[in-house]
Amino acid sequence: MSFKLISPKTAQKIMNGVLWASGIFTIVILIVIIGYILFKGLPAVNLEFLLSEPIDSGRAGGIAPMIVSSIYVTLLAVLIATPLGVGAAVYMAEYAGETQIVKLIKFGAETLASIPSIVFGLFGLSFFVIFLGLGWSLLSGGLVLALMALPTIFQVAVVSIESVPRSYREASWALGATNWETIYRVVIPAAMPGIVTGIILGMARAISEAAAVMFVVGSALSMPISIFDPGRPLPLHLYVLATEGLSLKNAYGTAAVLVIIVLIITITTNTLVERYRRKMMGR
Repeated sequence: MSFKLISPKTAQKIMNGVLWASGIFTIVILIVIIGYILFKGLPAVNLEFLLSEPIDSGRAGGIAPMIVSSIYVTLLAVLIATPLGVGAAVYMAEYAGETQIVKLIKFGAETLASIPSIVFGLFGLSFFVIFLGLGWSLLSGGLVLALMALPTIFQVAVVSIESVPRSYREASWALGATNWETIYRVVIPAAMPGIVTGIILGMARAISEAAAVMFVVGSALSMPISIFDPGRPLPLHLYVLATEGLSLKNAYGTAAVLVIIVLIITITTNTLVERYRRKMMGR
């Protein structure tokens, strides 16, 4: 004997309400956090703050070297991690098959993605800074962040490539295309929105990471010229200002700039991806 406490229609309405409430609650939390940071930080942000160098260890002055350092390490991380992650994903999804080695590599990528960022920093200090002799530099920071972004880009790219319908490949093969031509001209363009999403996630993690770079970039306050110079990216500058009590006003200003940069990158990239998706769909 079965007992139905509520009808299927009522259960559907309840679940719709729960899902709507979850979505609204998530958006409200996001708006509150971002709004609070911008409310506290935007009064400190002006042209002089963005274009001048810090004074007295960051108690006064601006954050221009920190912005340049962040751009350096983020671009390095993306330029290194993207071809490696996407290339490995293409091989795993299109050539390797479901062998035990493939499963082991996927498990390794999942494990790598869950390792605390400070462990990456200690590894970078031992391997890049000391063993390879790169020293405290933006290059060492970019390599560490590339290692952190790599599993995210790889995992999202694998899922995106595997989700491309097999009929796309079969249609390409039927027209006489080789396997590589099919991958290059059909599979990768169809999976591109998902691949770009993975790159965005990896970039967002790279630009907002402090613990991983604090051991490898040198924390210098001067303006970096090349990738071999030491630097201090925005998250590390924010961490130093806040934990050492140098200037809470500049710490909130730095946080506001960091949030705005992440929002600009995310919104711009999502807009371009959506346009690309519509173009692919012929809209």
